[in-house]
Amino acid sequence: MSLYAELHRHLGGSVVPRILWRYFQRNRPDLSGQFADYAAFEQFYTQPRKTLAEYLELHTLVESVQTQEALPYFIYRLIRGAYIFENLAYLELRYTPYLRTPEHLSQTQRIEAMANIVEVVGRASQQVEYPIVTRQILCMHSRLPYEVNRAIVELAAQYPEYVCAVDVAGGDAQYVERMEDFIQLYQRAQQLGLNTTGHLYETTAGCHPQLLPYLMRIGHGIQIPLHYPELLSDLAARGQCLEVCPTTYLKTGTLEDIHQLRTVFDRCFEAGVDIAICTDNAGLHNVRLPFEYESLLTHDVIGFDALQACQEASFRHAFAWPHNHPPSALLTDMLQGVNGVEDREPALAPALD
Repeated sequence: MSLYAELHRHLGGSVVPRILWRYFQRNRPDLSGQFADYAAFEQFYTQPRKTLAEYLELHTLVESVQTQEALPYFIYRLIRGAYIFENLAYLELRYTPYLRTPEHLSQTQRIEAMANIVEVVGRASQQVEYPIVTRQILCMHSRLPYEVNRAIVELAAQYPEYVCAVDVAGGDAQYVERMEDFIQLYQRAQQLGLNTTGHLYETTAGCHPQLLPYLMRIGHGIQIPLHYPELLSDLAARGQCLEVCPTTYLKTGTLEDIHQLRTVFDRCFEAGVDIAICTDNAGLHNVRLPFEYESLLTHDVIGFDALQACQEASFRHAFAWPHNHPPSALLTDMLQGVNGVEDREPALAPALD
């Protein structure tokens, strides 16, 4: 059995349609009442969108109900599904804490309330019955004020037991107008010793080389091998990893066909740039991480050697994986140890006589 590491999953997009529908029926009939039945809701929730901007609007639907009180409900079911159906050993869950605070509060009050959100998510993620190593990535947001984003970076540093990195999300086309702000924010994150990733080079509108030196991993980054392959040598030299989420690009209209990803993998492997395969928004896509691997295989985008390389890279680049090797290597060592004891027993027998 393979065990997986998930490095790019959004809390807002992680809720599978059935779980979200049941929550709406029990707690928000005003939302469930907008649809004739579950099938109509699932169709609306998971259908492809024309653009990334249109796709991101769906996050607001879930964010509005992921309140401090409701978060344990969603996270318990997320962790349970990840363990039972996806064989996850490691999960980094990213979100913008400010967007889970009550909208009626002032900006200052919402900033102060973010710490409670981090603690709630942290405690709810620690499920003894479903043992997955989990950490949070706190997302700055391209549409939030500088003061809020700065507070998110500072907050991340205050919770090393729960938070492993900071990110910037919200649509990469908006970065250009605030580039100096985000450079300063990433510089502050580095000063605080935080790990960094960021949504970058996902679309042709989000190609901002100014931010690349500040990222340890790149959220998506597919436009680099597709249109800027000359940058790959720098990525390899910095040891940066791409977080590639195959289904996302079909759901957002970024790519027309999954076979276009073959160029991404081929050029990255040739340049020595690691790729971690991720789901991004497993609920919105109604898919699980093993499916992403299988889909790439069955469409001949990658082979089994490349698949194994990506699996190993996902653990190697995991910000908080507590071991030097992936679970497969640990299991192999355990089995070899057991076999070694069995092999030595006959040799010990004469001495015992």
